[in-house]
Amino acid sequence: MKNRLVLLLALVMSLSLFVSSVALGSSDFSSDLVLYSSMTDNDLNNLVSLFNKKYPNIRIEIVNGSAGELTARIRAEKNNPQGDVMWGGLSNSDGAMYDDLFEHYLSPYEDEIYPAYRSNNGFYNLDHLSTIVFCVNTDLEKELGMNITSYKDLLDPRLKGKIVMPDPNSSSSAWNHVCNIFAVFGNDTKEAWDFMEGLLRNDVVISTSSSVAFKSVHSGEYVVGLSYEDGASTLLKSGATNIKIVYPEEGASASAFGVAVIKGAKNAEAAKLMVDYLMSPEGQSELGTALGTLRFTNSKAKYDTPYLPATEEITWAERDVDWLIENKDAVLRKWNDLYMRIKY
Repeated sequence: MKNRLVLLLALVMSLSLFVSSVALGSSDFSSDLVLYSSMTDNDLNNLVSLFNKKYPNIRIEIVNGSAGELTARIRAEKNNPQGDVMWGGLSNSDGAMYDDLFEHYLSPYEDEIYPAYRSNNGFYNLDHLSTIVFCVNTDLEKELGMNITSYKDLLDPRLKGKIVMPDPNSSSSAWNHVCNIFAVFGNDTKEAWDFMEGLLRNDVVISTSSSVAFKSVHSGEYVVGLSYEDGASTLLKSGATNIKIVYPEEGASASAFGVAVIKGAKNAEAAKLMVDYLMSPEGQSELGTALGTLRFTNSKAKYDTPYLPATEEITWAERDVDWLIENKDAVLRKWNDLYMRIKY
């Protein structure tokens, strides 16, 4: 009887250790994982490959879309969540607007994140930076006899109808550009709104997706796309020779973008493992090295960005994140009113 009790206790302890190792995310952990993301195919393919090397038994399904599309979908599915985690499109300038959609979970690596990019809402894990850029088709630029370097160049009549940007109401990269315009010209100033009015009067084309702002420039449909580093530099990585990345000489700034666990996720443990991987020095070093197109936030990460200029080569503008959080809805209403007045 005593031997049976000892054996039973040993089995219970072994089972407990096994369960603990699975809960902590050992390589044996098995789960499905539905990833909602606005990131590029290059980003996602590399993330899945690297993550599955660490966790080979987590089966990942990707749902790709814009930030606006994905957050609207998460809200519509709120009573029966279909996704587990969202990566990309979640900016530090969002504040707490999606407080009801995401779990208040931060990775154990939060103290290693550069102070400027630590979570400002308690549920966004800010893993990478997205600096605004102009993606320019150099062949078409040459045909126009231009050298595009600044915001004032975008108002040149030669570019009428030849600039594309996503919709700031639904695209995080477009809102990123609005934030930078305020960083350069001043928050809600006449100068800032005069520039945006000039851009609309120069027939800027508003697209439905962030990727259009670099893919359609590469294909020659537009001369300039208001884009972001990762998207535009992915073209360079793939061998494109007809585009260049321009940081406006008046100044460029970045949003910190992140990853968050969807509230009520069916596969919450797997979602947390992905958050932890993306925030860890290991994950950011591996992904940063594989991509070469993203700047990450963990101070201990080691990687190169061969397709991007060094930080010190860029003229930086400083944005007021707190002001942008407080005034985002009002700014978008004013943008929409201006758009309707000019376009219709």
